Amino acid sequence: MRVPRWISLLAALSAASLILAACGGAEEAPDEPDDTGTEAPDDDADDTDDDADDTDDDAAADDGDPVRVGLVYDIGGRGDQSFNDAAAAGLDRAEEDFNIEATELEPAEGGENRGELLRLISGEGVDLVFGVGFAFEEAMESTAPDFPGVNYGFIDGFLPDLGPDSNVVALGFAEHEGSFLVGAAAALKSETGRVGFIGGVEIPLIERFEAGFVAGAREINPDIEIDINYISQPPDFSGFTDPASGREIALGMYGNGADVVYHAAGGSGLGLFEAAKEHSESSGSKVWAIGVDSDQYLTADEELQEFILTSMLKRVDVAVYETIAAQVEGDFEGGYRTFDLSTDGVGYSTSGGFVDDIVDQLEELKAAVIAGEIEVPDSN
Repeated sequence: MRVPRWISLLAALSAASLILAACGGAEEAPDEPDDTGTEAPDDDADDTDDDADDTDDDAAADDGDPVRVGLVYDIGGRGDQSFNDAAAAGLDRAEEDFNIEATELEPAEGGENRGELLRLISGEGVDLVFGVGFAFEEAMESTAPDFPGVNYGFIDGFLPDLGPDSNVVALGFAEHEGSFLVGAAAALKSETGRVGFIGGVEIPLIERFEAGFVAGAREINPDIEIDINYISQPPDFSGFTDPASGREIALGMYGNGADVVYHAAGGSGLGLFEAAKEHSESSGSKVWAIGVDSDQYLTADEELQEFILTSMLKRVDVAVYETIAAQVEGDFEGGYRTFDLSTDGVGYSTSGGFVDDIVDQLEELKAAVIAGEIEVPDSN
């Protein structure tokens, strides 16, 4: 059962009006890319403890009652074709594989009611709640202690002093490692010796994407020129939902000679894809865009696909799915989990076949990073 997703929720709405909304069908997520090598947890895992002191989660799974999962998106929500959609894909797959009931909420455009929604859904009898994005830090820190019977998955977030017995697991990613590989791909494919990076908001998280991309490009070509631009500065987070600005910045980079541009800008990345198509058609010289988080070749309109060289895969879907699996099986554990290249928690997509000729080189770099032969910086 899926409670429908909202474009925005006003603070004046009561809990009853939200949770009792009519149920609707889920959107179908795109097929997962096969190139990451990440396998789903074994649905038939036989590690549930049947002793008398079983947790409530085990009891729910044993007697057929569904596990109730809540997911509160960051701004842009389901349909951003990037970060939020990656979380949604993990939830969708878990709904197919497990007996769960899922409720999805989306904050207002400015995200000012994140905390309200997290607390609201926590009070409605759910077993597990996800906060999607680092911006939930204050809300997670204040809400989780007030609901000790609820477990939380904090995507891209950090809270101090978490341990195995905590009711919060912080789910982090080595974005710089995945960005290193697409930076290398950009340099290998560039014919002008100039590439670009567009960040949504200039914050430490997005600077990790930038640092990895720059390092990867310079691993291939130490003399490569790299244009870097951010759409907005904190506390203005509109840079993640502003495709018009993304398009304008990208057109400027392409006009300045860059022929491959990578974005870490959420929904604003659509503007990059549009700019790649526009510049290619107007100039007669093809340029490339690189997506982020999800395999954006699979989510973009068909007319834009031929301009998406690859995407940096940040496997938020795997993090969501595995955390739900642990909850269903009674194995939830608090603390910290990091998804990196060694676990295929980050990577790159091969959809479209545009990087087929350089996959061997990218795989060699990946192996070198995993082996510790290359240390990828996470800041500039």
